[in-house]
Amino acid sequence: MILTSGLLGLLYVAFGLVLLQFVGVGLVPMLLIIVALAFFQYYTSDKLALAAAGAKVVSREEAPQLHDMVERLCAMADLPKPKVAIMDTPVPNAFATGRSPKHAAVCVTTGLWERLEPKEVEGVLAHELSHIANRDVLVMTVASFFAMLAALLTRFGLYAGMFGGFGGGNRDSNNNSVPIWLIVIVVSFVTYILSWVLIRTISRYREYSADRGSALITGAPEYLMSALQKISSQITLIPQRDLREVEGMNAFFIIPARVKEGVNELFMDHPPLEKRLAALERIAREMGRPVS
Repeated sequence: MILTSGLLGLLYVAFGLVLLQFVGVGLVPMLLIIVALAFFQYYTSDKLALAAAGAKVVSREEAPQLHDMVERLCAMADLPKPKVAIMDTPVPNAFATGRSPKHAAVCVTTGLWERLEPKEVEGVLAHELSHIANRDVLVMTVASFFAMLAALLTRFGLYAGMFGGFGGGNRDSNNNSVPIWLIVIVVSFVTYILSWVLIRTISRYREYSADRGSALITGAPEYLMSALQKISSQITLIPQRDLREVEGMNAFFIIPARVKEGVNELFMDHPPLEKRLAALERIAREMGRPVS
């Protein structure tokens, strides 16, 4: 993660230097817009994610067993108790969100609660609490900041090309000069693509880290292994209509709600299930736990 973050940082420094060289004064208001968007995303992350999922925050009276599990795991992980939510869908899954341990929410689907054994649910919840403890929302917000800027600049560059912005009119009068708007588009597009790949690399390691966190919190990685296998196998039995309804939450879910990945690992935001299970098996052996 340090290496990937370093590469991402170098990419953004190069991107910033090119923009300062060619864009000029337009960069400041653009940065202010992106900063505002990033802050909005960061400070409302828990509410936005729950609203996007159609999840409902539930009280102890509504879900006493779920609240008991979360409280017990939070005590073991030395974390404040997050909001507890349920997402009404047959797709077995779970996610966590929130800018800090004090402003977080953990959510399970009705499909997960009905299909998994209590110990397996605990393994999944411990995984999600690890995301909260690791402040993954902050990590991904920072990582995606300049990717948002690059995407916005690409769009502005296209508009500038059409309407003569970024000094395009002056440069176009010289036959041998490349228009500034074209330089901005190319640099922004390349930055966006490279950062998109690097951000997904960070996201994959984020999942490995949360898996390990679950194993350490519960002391029983075999239950998370069993849960991941059940979730993956059960997703293949869910109707496509139900999967499409929740596909917008795939980046948050413990396992993406897709029947087939169909893409190279380089472009995946979650590690392949086989690699996650192999990593958990190594942890289980280190802990002296049974591995089937």
